[in-house]
Amino acid sequence: MNGHSLIAGEWMAGNSSFQSAPATGTPRTYSAGTPELVARACAAAEDAFSSYGYSTREDRAVFLERVADEIEKRGADITEIGCAETGLPAPRMEGERGRTTGQLRLFASHIRDGAYLDYRRDAALPDRQPLPRPDLKMVQRPIGPVAVFGASNFPLAFSTAGGDTAAALAAGCPVVVKGHPAHPGTGEIVAEAIDAAREALSLHPGVFSFVQDGGVAVGGALVQNPFIKAVGFTGSLRGGRALFDLCAAREEPIPFFGELGSVNPMFLLPAALKSRGAEIAQGWAASLTMGAGQFCTNPGLAIVPDGPDAQTFITEAAEAIQAAASQTMLTDGIAQAFRDGRDRIASAPEVTTLVSGTAENRDASAFLYQVSAEAFEANPDLSHEVFGPLGLVVVARDADAFTTIARTLEGQLTATVHMDSADVPHASILLPILERKAGRVLFNGFPTGVEVADSMVHGGPYPASTNFGATSVGTLSIRRFLRPVCYQNVPEEISIDI
Repeated sequence: MNGHSLIAGEWMAGNSSFQSAPATGTPRTYSAGTPELVARACAAAEDAFSSYGYSTREDRAVFLERVADEIEKRGADITEIGCAETGLPAPRMEGERGRTTGQLRLFASHIRDGAYLDYRRDAALPDRQPLPRPDLKMVQRPIGPVAVFGASNFPLAFSTAGGDTAAALAAGCPVVVKGHPAHPGTGEIVAEAIDAAREALSLHPGVFSFVQDGGVAVGGALVQNPFIKAVGFTGSLRGGRALFDLCAAREEPIPFFGELGSVNPMFLLPAALKSRGAEIAQGWAASLTMGAGQFCTNPGLAIVPDGPDAQTFITEAAEAIQAAASQTMLTDGIAQAFRDGRDRIASAPEVTTLVSGTAENRDASAFLYQVSAEAFEANPDLSHEVFGPLGLVVVARDADAFTTIARTLEGQLTATVHMDSADVPHASILLPILERKAGRVLFNGFPTGVEVADSMVHGGPYPASTNFGATSVGTLSIRRFLRPVCYQNVPEEISIDI
């Protein structure tokens, strides 16, 4: 490892450095990225677009598959440094690596099929009255270089070669990745794998660049570079909103596809609560504490109707959450933000502490709180995400009050309904509200675990994401990096390669 940035096939150092802060092992020194390196990477990406943007679908599919192969060749090294940097256990890193390579291969298959191009044709009608119709063809075309920001909580699947990168490369867009400071070594090894695949296939070196973290100046320079035509981001609301505003303020505004967080509410309807309350409580506890609660789909909110069944659910959930082991959080900053969020919830009026976990340094165990629906609705702070293992039970007067709570919620990545057949009337009223609030509505399940598939939507109304019509997971995500072009009366001698 050299600790540098990869700029169009060359490893380059900046003029300053930073040290990693691994969960275990010795910190390493990395050369910080700079606005100058960003400018070089973006210029090379624009130059590469003249060839890569017009490459065949088969050539791009082969490239994606070769990237997956190169990542797997480095699997042991990725697991070793990834676990050290993040504190994630080896099985989680290995599973995430499989998801990452699976995404790449899925996009290869997707673009080979060609349906994503949405090709349309309206043949000319020269004899139509009162006016003839011209020959019209429409196809989706790549937009140009794309900037991708690595995520803290998924060092592989949402980072250097993650879903945003895979979708952009599949579309025909060169990519410039800004690495996350939480896992610079993991990012470097994956960048090396992508570049090895590019070199083996003799693609333009500007197809992919990786810039190590260099603070807000590097992120700002990337989203404001005139060659960048869209941005993919997974991270905090504060950081994402700042980048979103920079994109909108450009002389040429560009789309910012940011996934910014969610509390992912669960609504437990009466019949399901009565018949399966203890089972749901166990499942919720497992989902809430998975990965120290550091999933964007972590179900931090459970809404229940008041009564004995609610108390049974709360007791079971509290016991299961209290039994969960302490885990290592991804970074010192995330751990501090978790403590701040915990204090905000715990100090709110009328909030009762049910389970008081621990949060020392980077180690945390779960916390659980309870509040009435009236107090919850009166305090918007209670509906804001706490990134980590923290749950809040909202006790409503009855299930009829669920609609009021649902309407007060901001945009979400997911919303879940637990129901039995007797709950159909309540669920039928609730669903039209929830589908306006969330990108994915679940029934009788838990939102952690986002399937990479054609039908998946991982996005939602603001502030869950900055573009409610997009997804960052699944094959539909390729549409973020395409735009429709209509070709009118194109001469037969000019080929429109689709």
